[in-house]
Amino acid sequence: MEIAYVCEWEKRPKSNHYPSIPLVCAWSCRNLVAFTTDLKNEEDEKEVSHMVHIIDTEHPWDVYSINSGHGEVISCLEWDQSGSRLLSADGDGQIKCWAMADHLVNSWESSLGSAEDGDPIIALSWLHNGVKLALHVEMSGSTNFGEKFSRVKFSPSLTLFGGKPMEGWLAVTVSGLVTVSLLKPNGQLLTASESLCRLRGRVALADIAFTGGGNIVVAATDGSSSSPVQFYKVCVSVVNEKCRIDTELLPSLFMRCTTDPVRRDKYPAVTHLKFLTRENSDMPNVLLCASSQTGSIVECWSLRKEGLPVNNIFQHRSPVVGEKQPTILKWRILSATNDLDRVSAVALPKLPISISNTDLKVASDTKFCPGLGLALAFHDGSIQILHRLSLHTMGVFYGSSSGSSQRPGDEPAIKRQRPGGPTVHFKALQFSWTSLALAGVDNHGKLHMIRVSPSMGQMLDMNTLLRHLLFLLEYCMVTGYDWWDVLLHVQPGMVHNLVEKLHEEYMRQNQALQQVLSTRIVAVKASLCKLSSATAARACDFHAKLLLIAISSTLKSLLRPHVLNTPDKSPGDRLAEICAKNTDTDIDKVMINLKTEEFVLDGPPLQSLQQLIQWVGDFVLYLMANLPNQGSVVRPGFGFLRDGWSLGMLREMMVMIRIWGLLKPGCLPIYTATSDNQDSMSLLFRLLTKLWLCCKDEENICICGLYIMWM
Repeated sequence: MEIAYVCEWEKRPKSNHYPSIPLVCAWSCRNLVAFTTDLKNEEDEKEVSHMVHIIDTEHPWDVYSINSGHGEVISCLEWDQSGSRLLSADGDGQIKCWAMADHLVNSWESSLGSAEDGDPIIALSWLHNGVKLALHVEMSGSTNFGEKFSRVKFSPSLTLFGGKPMEGWLAVTVSGLVTVSLLKPNGQLLTASESLCRLRGRVALADIAFTGGGNIVVAATDGSSSSPVQFYKVCVSVVNEKCRIDTELLPSLFMRCTTDPVRRDKYPAVTHLKFLTRENSDMPNVLLCASSQTGSIVECWSLRKEGLPVNNIFQHRSPVVGEKQPTILKWRILSATNDLDRVSAVALPKLPISISNTDLKVASDTKFCPGLGLALAFHDGSIQILHRLSLHTMGVFYGSSSGSSQRPGDEPAIKRQRPGGPTVHFKALQFSWTSLALAGVDNHGKLHMIRVSPSMGQMLDMNTLLRHLLFLLEYCMVTGYDWWDVLLHVQPGMVHNLVEKLHEEYMRQNQALQQVLSTRIVAVKASLCKLSSATAARACDFHAKLLLIAISSTLKSLLRPHVLNTPDKSPGDRLAEICAKNTDTDIDKVMINLKTEEFVLDGPPLQSLQQLIQWVGDFVLYLMANLPNQGSVVRPGFGFLRDGWSLGMLREMMVMIRIWGLLKPGCLPIYTATSDNQDSMSLLFRLLTKLWLCCKDEENICICGLYIMWM
């Protein structure tokens, strides 16, 4: 199977509640999945709790459920660009903004919101912040991250003074209103509403997209396939401390199936309306699905500029210098499917691959499939991956019709007899941010995680597959997106090669970019090494290194210059520079070169750091204790014995701790010494410095040399 189950989770409510059909699902760039259920009380059926459930895909057994407080069924969920805030909207026009409390994924609170009382929300989106990254598949072999992933010129939906993007959200209601809520810097909310057009009408479906010029495009339909699909350009501005909304009508379209005499009345309702990409640098593309009780048809349309024909009378006149031919915007159909089973859900990829024919051809030539396909879920429980433009089938998943799930290693569902129970199908479907996984909520209240193959059935050699996975890991590392879905396709035998190649590519970047990505690459390596038992010890080392970096940053952030108008370097930078140049093994001699007044802290803060200081002291002691046995079986900590950068960081912290110990001896790490007059910190610093000096010249590292240091 090119598409297979990863896991399945069922919301199990309390005994006096039962779940109804979930409605919506949203997947954030942090790999947090949010979906909704309605819980009814058996004793009083009028009492309904509209719940929002949030899970971390890496730990799907930990579910964080929130009683949203919405009075009607939740119709929309939308994560912000950072994945830390969530919008929820309901059928009564209420919109709530949820944020993490104290940066905890299991604690959410709603302090902001807006309302269009009695007017159901059917489309919702955060305003664009102007940040757009392009992924260049044709440059996947380049060694420069700047060539693989480039910043695209894209204007925010609204800017503050100095060009800073203004935060807020936009919603479309069933009565044809567009409402905008802006978050002012002082925390207040500025709201405004405007009709999409002069003649307001019912809107059954809508979607929102953004253009490179900072405008917003809204697509809307009344739900009938015989009616036109309307498009509007929306501009948001702030005038005299008031939000202003300007709308402009764009060309509309009729679905082609309504002009076909055979299909004119076959598909009466438009059931799905989606922009192919929410960020359109040029002209938008839209996906439409018309359905009946038994089937569906899908069409893909593109808005293009075309030259306006000129009457023959004006063709013979001499053109004015600089005069351009007049153009007009027209919708052109790109592709359409044949008759399909009834579509129940649609998911579009989030990977920022250009959907121009040239770029798609490059992706096809390189056999890079992630981001090329969109997903359609059907009422028979199956899922098809279709090409974004041509709409030909790239992969198929045959779901279970009885509620039992197909597990890895089970007989494929296509070979089994389907029992005649209630059909299980997906009501909501979402792609992950690298398009290698799908999250689906079915009509029985279960959340499914489905793995999508990066090859889509193509025969790829190991080097090509590794290159594609490495490319996506680099993309996640540069953007800061979570890479959990990429790890689903990494086999234990690939781990070593991926870690080595990732490190090689990282070392080829400039110094500034390396500093920005220094912690992200360690986190990626730790995740990779956990996938293989052969590299489990290295995973421990990488996790310890992350903690070491965090502690070092915390301790250095407490240092303050003695004179405020000091120069260029901070005390932490000067400490690192002096420790790198001074190779003396005596910790007290290293301290002489430092301005100790920059390390002066009050007593209470120092004492509160004792646990972190103790961890650093214990960690150095553990490394030194492992040194004579470093030639034996690899154990946690082995990687630090050859990591000069980490050893240098430990030396810096030992010097800081030594100085603070003179101010408050109670903050020093506690050791059990073999004699009363032994200076444990001085001894550990001397051994650590000798190991660090050996690591500076890797050719001199050998088991005998390291063992001699103990003599």
